[in-house]
Amino acid sequence: MTKRAIALLLLLIGVIFAGPVSADDKPTDLEILDAWLSSPHADSTSEAFRHWDTEGEIPGTCAVCHSATGVIDYLSTPATTAGLIDHSVPVGTSVECAACHNDNAKALDRVLFPNGQTVSVPDSSAICSVCHQGRSSMDQVDARVVDLEDDTVYPDIAFINIHYAAATSTQLGGTMRGGYQYEGRSYAGPFAHVEGLDTCVSCHDPHKTEVALESCTSCHAGVTEFRAIRTTQLDILMNGDPTAGIGVVIEDLHAALKVAIMVYAKQVTDNPIAYSEVAYPYFFRDLNTDGAADSIEAVFPNRYQSWTPRLLKAAYNYQFVAKDSGAFAHNPHYVIQLMIDSIENLSEVAEIDTTGFQRP
Repeated sequence: MTKRAIALLLLLIGVIFAGPVSADDKPTDLEILDAWLSSPHADSTSEAFRHWDTEGEIPGTCAVCHSATGVIDYLSTPATTAGLIDHSVPVGTSVECAACHNDNAKALDRVLFPNGQTVSVPDSSAICSVCHQGRSSMDQVDARVVDLEDDTVYPDIAFINIHYAAATSTQLGGTMRGGYQYEGRSYAGPFAHVEGLDTCVSCHDPHKTEVALESCTSCHAGVTEFRAIRTTQLDILMNGDPTAGIGVVIEDLHAALKVAIMVYAKQVTDNPIAYSEVAYPYFFRDLNTDGAADSIEAVFPNRYQSWTPRLLKAAYNYQFVAKDSGAFAHNPHYVIQLMIDSIENLSEVAEIDTTGFQRP
């Protein structure tokens, strides 16, 4: 679609906003177009939209979120499986204007999630939630390991991937079971931010997708980066510093969980594990035991295949946090609980120190 054609489309269909705006504040159609063109949704050269070029079509398991055609088709009939349509669609589109600016998207207020629940998601956040919910939940993990021994290696277990940017599942917390939630533990529910900054598009520019730091500093005075914002006075890392940004705390816990996963794999499965941020399926055999998945190791034939149920649950939570770069803002207590519980669960059978954590 050409820039002129998209501009004309904007004029014809109008624009969805988080709430009423004055004529002075309303951006022009070309400003909206320029904002969208700068966003990941418009990057038609990215792997997210070019992965299926060789096949010439996008399968129905992927098309809903990786093409405008797919999401329009998904919204046109009642959803029976989250993020799935029963047919392929042609390659060649990104998340274009019509993906969000159509009658079905505008009327959408209930969204189906991977755990089978349909949840009311009001305002313009509903259309965002269709794709930013992930592709799995703890239900899929439990179904895979039901009746299996926690610390026995099962060669037919494969890693279960949350997929990317599951922000809505993070935000909804324990109610959606997006992360793996351990029996006997309580989990934070939906994260309620302040009024006026409590929907996807009240924080994220709906077209550029970026968040302006200035929208945070009226409450979080003096911060110069998002990671520096603190949302709890608990000394979660028990290091005597309850002032570090919650994003920093989450990064430190994430690193500790990675170490715990590697310790468990080495001690319990006798098969060292390493993680790659970019190579599917993310967890690989650590052949040289250096704690990193290098280019030789991070290949599909070397994928990790010594999964125990306990290890799968912790690795699933590690990936859940890894793939939501905004988890510190979407629901910090929920992801902190998931990581501390994962570390403590691994420590039941591996030599992992858990004395330095205070669970919110």
